Amino acid sequence: MAFQPIVDIKRHTVFAYEALVRGTEQESATAVLNQVTAESRSAFDQSCRIKAMILAQQLGIAEQGALLSVNFMPGVHYSAVDCFQRTVQAAEWTGFPLRALMFEISEMESLNDTERLRSIATEYRSHGLTIALDDFGAGNSGLNLLADIDVQVLKLDGRLIRGIDSQPRAQEIVRSTAAMAHRLGIKIVGECVETLAEVDVLLDCGITLMQGYLFAAPTFESLPEITWPSEPSQQRRSLALDSLDLSSSNGLPSVA
Repeated sequence: MAFQPIVDIKRHTVFAYEALVRGTEQESATAVLNQVTAESRSAFDQSCRIKAMILAQQLGIAEQGALLSVNFMPGVHYSAVDCFQRTVQAAEWTGFPLRALMFEISEMESLNDTERLRSIATEYRSHGLTIALDDFGAGNSGLNLLADIDVQVLKLDGRLIRGIDSQPRAQEIVRSTAAMAHRLGIKIVGECVETLAEVDVLLDCGITLMQGYLFAAPTFESLPEITWPSEPSQQRRSLALDSLDLSSSNGLPSVA
């Protein structure tokens, strides 16, 4: 299991650490998931959850005020009660606080039973857990899920974010989605952020929660050191304009 932070770039705090599947020899998530059969999905889902909670408790994630974000396989659970009871058991066994958990539902997951998923999300929400919709914009049912399920966090698919500074259409889509999320009281996260130019666009769209290699790569069974952009170029431009205005008001020559 590896961890990657979701950061609040304005507050310089960590909103959550996402637990990402890795093999015992640090094999990729794809390599591990390819070995999971339909019969073993339930046991695999539970073992990943327990492992993530054990490590999170050891690493003091909740004590930092951050959430532990775990990916969720809705298809392996028979009912909302069964799903929640398994989570309670894992929390009791590891000592990790339930209210510090966030479950990410991937839009790429096959979600044939929306009613069961809604009941699971409702059960979790009634106990104070956070529900996130991951990979938003990547699948075919994102808006329907958003309408049907009470989610608190929306994670934009990385394909919308990569190179967004040079893609006006993607910028308008992200800006509109962010505005919609804010009106619904949903926190929004930009995933796969790798450049300061992407940070600038996301900030301009009103998005301050971000995740990506610009801040930290996933690290195996530990919390990574975070690189905070000291002064995004958008802020530098604003400061430069302010200084030009001040210079002009004092009768001093402008600086190019």
